[in-house]
Amino acid sequence: MNIGDYLEILKTPWAIFLVVLFFGASIFFHELGHFLAAKKRGLKIERFSIGFGPKLFSWKRDGVEYCISALPLGGYVALPQLADMRGIEGESSEDVEVLPPISYTDKMIVSVMGAVFNVLFAFILASILWVAGQPTSEIMKSTSIGYITSTMSDFEGIEVVGPAKEAGLQVGDKILQIDNTVIEDWADISYSIMIGSGRTEDDKPLAKFTIERDGEVIHLDVKPILASADNKRMIGIQPAEDLIIEEIKENSPAFSGGLMLWDKVISLDGEKVMSYYKYYTHLENNSDKIIEVGVIRSGKKISIPIKPQKVTIDTEGRKIASIGVTFQRKFWTEHIDPVSIIYKNAVITFKVLSALVSRHSDIGLSKLSGPPGIFYALYKSAIFDIRVVLGLTVLINVNLAILNLLPVPVLDGGHMMFATIARLRRKELPQKFIMGTQGAFMIMLFSLMIYVSVFDVGRVIRDNNEEKAYKENIEKAVEPVFNIDEKSDTENK
Repeated sequence: MNIGDYLEILKTPWAIFLVVLFFGASIFFHELGHFLAAKKRGLKIERFSIGFGPKLFSWKRDGVEYCISALPLGGYVALPQLADMRGIEGESSEDVEVLPPISYTDKMIVSVMGAVFNVLFAFILASILWVAGQPTSEIMKSTSIGYITSTMSDFEGIEVVGPAKEAGLQVGDKILQIDNTVIEDWADISYSIMIGSGRTEDDKPLAKFTIERDGEVIHLDVKPILASADNKRMIGIQPAEDLIIEEIKENSPAFSGGLMLWDKVISLDGEKVMSYYKYYTHLENNSDKIIEVGVIRSGKKISIPIKPQKVTIDTEGRKIASIGVTFQRKFWTEHIDPVSIIYKNAVITFKVLSALVSRHSDIGLSKLSGPPGIFYALYKSAIFDIRVVLGLTVLINVNLAILNLLPVPVLDGGHMMFATIARLRRKELPQKFIMGTQGAFMIMLFSLMIYVSVFDVGRVIRDNNEEKAYKENIEKAVEPVFNIDEKSDTENK
């Protein structure tokens, strides 16, 4: 076992701790909002629970029972004057008939404060991120196309022409808008394509692109296909990145051919190159030829003829074509103000909700993340960087705030809806009706969680398998050795 294995083992408990801490804190802050508002308004508070179902342990203080329950899918503050939730929160020891009624204002304030406290918690975390900064990279901030897939397989396994290629998109195009959404980074591009709801006249997926090409603004219609195991909209593009040489291997074709550190590779055989994938693919497809490598050096464009070599890259003897260079990877930290972070997360949440209810989109409930998906995302983020955990927790809290305010029974918005209906009709709704509706929607909510979680587990398994294969390839990797005696065709002649 090497030092890396020990570090990985040490990371796991820390990552699990962070998952429990931040997910639990998100629930706690939501319920704390209800609790403090109820206390301030003078409501009877019977129980404060993190989680649902059977109690794992509990204690009482000042007439309030505090408990941790078995199902970590949320939490509740039992307020018998607000709503009869015995079917969800357990039996009440209070006689609701004896307790004084509460006003419409009390109901609205207590109900909304859970969401308010989620936003407050998100703001605190976003402020920490503003100071500490969020890790980002060139490809994450890119808005230009670096590679276009010629052919793709749809969800049925049928190979088709890549939608981006078919629509006429080109390497180097800068994407300005998709379906009237202004594009700021690559995540905007991915989200806009995936949750788009545009359709053609024959009911096929459609995305309207506005791009900039050589200073000219162009509008193109792109027809995404449904692909991948998740059956989501894709068009076959990858982000652009600069290929700046950071290292040249000893005795390599690049070394003998005259390439230099900090040369920026811009073309191969006259074809524009703006992605690592295009670079490696071109070398592999032309390994027996002399390749004209176009670079920018000290502001000048030059072309250098180089013949790749086949070199061994792993312990199993696998070979690839290489000229022996390593490119610079650009990472940095960005500082975004908390209001902008929260606003962008809110926009994403509303767009996903709009896509869910739109009959024209291809987003279904199976694409959502339930508890397993959220826990897994937090876990992987915790292993990578705690700042990523903070960013994800901000998104989770914004989601919780918005979703809980939807006018759906069992959610806070449902309590507000019932209170408003009662105020308009000037008469309380029948308790049996409220209890029955709450119970039915609670069953639906838990059924939805189970349904979504099944797909979550499938995604987690696939991600783990891909990560395992990637780690195995890394472990088998060997440093390529170049043969200085291998001459190019030009030199042999």
